[in-house]
Amino acid sequence: MKSIRCWIVDRSVVERWVVDRWIATRWIAALSIVTLWTLAPVVLVHAQDYDAAARDQVIALEKAWNQAYKAGDTKALSAILDNSLVLVEDDGSLKTKSEFLASVKSSSGNEEQVAPESLTVRVFGKTAIAIGVIAVKATKGGKSVVHRERFIDTWINKDGSWICIATDATPMTHGGS
Repeated sequence: MKSIRCWIVDRSVVERWVVDRWIATRWIAALSIVTLWTLAPVVLVHAQDYDAAARDQVIALEKAWNQAYKAGDTKALSAILDNSLVLVEDDGSLKTKSEFLASVKSSSGNEEQVAPESLTVRVFGKTAIAIGVIAVKATKGGKSVVHRERFIDTWINKDGSWICIATDATPMTHGGS
């Protein structure tokens, strides 16, 4: 005859085991929540620091772009603009980076001032969008002329450096900001 083992377990032992497991699970959950609440600000601060640093870098590059354009410095512009740049002209036509640099090189360079009137940069991970208004003061026919354009530039962080991959500027024909 085969022996059948029967375990007789006291109900209070089982109940105690269940209660202990339940308590242990609650402690682990509580510790996890405390850990998340402790680490979340650190992660958030790191993300904010990254965004602020990225904004500062893109703003500096936007200003460098303005100065290089004013000076006709195609070498500096080349370093700021990606080789696959898409530039939308005032009339809606497209220019490549090389076409844009050629136009800068061949221009008469009569810009006296190229200055942003407003500039906002929004960072989305490794992408940044710069939006603003630029005023270009130039001399045409012996007269000083100022034209304003609203622009939007798309920047990406490529191998640790920010570079512009797309730009569009629309002439402002009214006094809006």
